[in-house]
Amino acid sequence: MPTLTWQRILLMAIPVAVLGALISVPPIAQPLEYHLFADRRGWLGIPNFGDVSSNLAFLLAGGLGLYWCLTTRPEGARIAWTVFVAGAALVSVGSAYYHWQPDNRTLVWDRLPMTIGFMGAYVALVSDYVCRRLERLLILPAIAIGLASVVYWGFFDDLRFYFAVQGTVIVTFIAIVLAFPHPPRQRGFLIAALAAYGLAIVCEQLDREIFDGLAGLVSGHTIKHLFAATAVFILARMLHARPSKRRHDAEAVK
Repeated sequence: MPTLTWQRILLMAIPVAVLGALISVPPIAQPLEYHLFADRRGWLGIPNFGDVSSNLAFLLAGGLGLYWCLTTRPEGARIAWTVFVAGAALVSVGSAYYHWQPDNRTLVWDRLPMTIGFMGAYVALVSDYVCRRLERLLILPAIAIGLASVVYWGFFDDLRFYFAVQGTVIVTFIAIVLAFPHPPRQRGFLIAALAAYGLAIVCEQLDREIFDGLAGLVSGHTIKHLFAATAVFILARMLHARPSKRRHDAEAVK
């Protein structure tokens, strides 16, 4: 059993605190104006071309991370990190489908792979920094909880549990960056990924302002996709930089 330090107590308290805060407020419906993105121009027969095509960045970042996880077998919570990059790659499909025709029905298919990626990252971080055995215990229940939060929203139009899942992952990520000791270089990767994702959130909120400010060249939401995919790539690069079982085995043969 791992020693019960204040850092680990903090990680256990985060999901309870986030969920408690959200269930204490009334149900949160999906605002329909969310689907009214700034750049609705089509091109090459593709509606909303900027927001649809920018999802290729998730396919590239997630696909490269998946290739690295499967071929180099990095140390750490490899199964959970593989789930994370696979979920990111799937976001390219779900998000493109959503942006092709934005509404609540298609948004479900955007959020389902997002939660797979989020929960993969959550389990990977907790397993890497608390106890490696937690990976196999948590990965399937975590994915199920993430998917259930989207299904619950789809049926009841209540975002509280979806926000609780996403909030738990983000706050845990920040807590690990700030409170835990890190192997060489890993803190830098984590901070860079967190910064890229933070910029993605800002660009999402300033979708129209960025579009107008850039004279209609590109919208905030399109840039949001690029920053979020950059966060995925940074974490994938972190995994690629780790010692790997395959490299270790090759050196042992030599």
